[in-house]
Amino acid sequence: MFIYLDESGDLGFDFTKGKTTKKFVITLLVCNTDAARIDIDKAVRRTLKNKLNRKKKNARFVSELKGTGTTIEVKKYCLRHITNREWVVYALILNKARVESHLQTKMGKSKLYNFLSRFLMEKVDLSSAQRNVELIVDRSKNKEEVRDFNQYLANQLNALLPLNTNLNIQHLTSQENTGLQAVDLFCWGIFRKYEHNDFEWYREYRHRLTYEEEYLR
Repeated sequence: MFIYLDESGDLGFDFTKGKTTKKFVITLLVCNTDAARIDIDKAVRRTLKNKLNRKKKNARFVSELKGTGTTIEVKKYCLRHITNREWVVYALILNKARVESHLQTKMGKSKLYNFLSRFLMEKVDLSSAQRNVELIVDRSKNKEEVRDFNQYLANQLNALLPLNTNLNIQHLTSQENTGLQAVDLFCWGIFRKYEHNDFEWYREYRHRLTYEEEYLR
């Protein structure tokens, strides 16, 4: 089982700043088989090659597929070329206005992020994993935060794993991993729904959502 984790929005709480978001979204893309992972990888690479990096003189090379700055037509093209159906999406949407003040500090926000990630991971049926569970997280933490995140999730989720099955966690950049690029597309669409009431991209894949919940509504 391969699980890709990404987030949209921010964990800032100064709502007087124009760029501070009202919502913070964590999304999981769960590939139940290796075939699904490979199919998503091929779809992302095909989209980059055919839609964003066609041979043009002096054209800027696009190294990754992202939710922001990518047209709806390109997003649809990528989704259309994911023919395997053994994948689903999970999403947790945090209503930041109701987060308690002690969780708005630097340390508090780190604990909050870890808690939300664990909360969402627990919604996945990890007991169905045939082999190890590979969790790939979009790299955004320093070494200490990575260690705390890994230890916390491993400790909390260990009881949900089958015997002889390990949880392996990697923190990679989206340029290094096409699965992270795919989950970024889905996460961005869910964020647009809750932050801006924009359903255009979300409608295209909402049937793939197994879990979608607003936390602290």
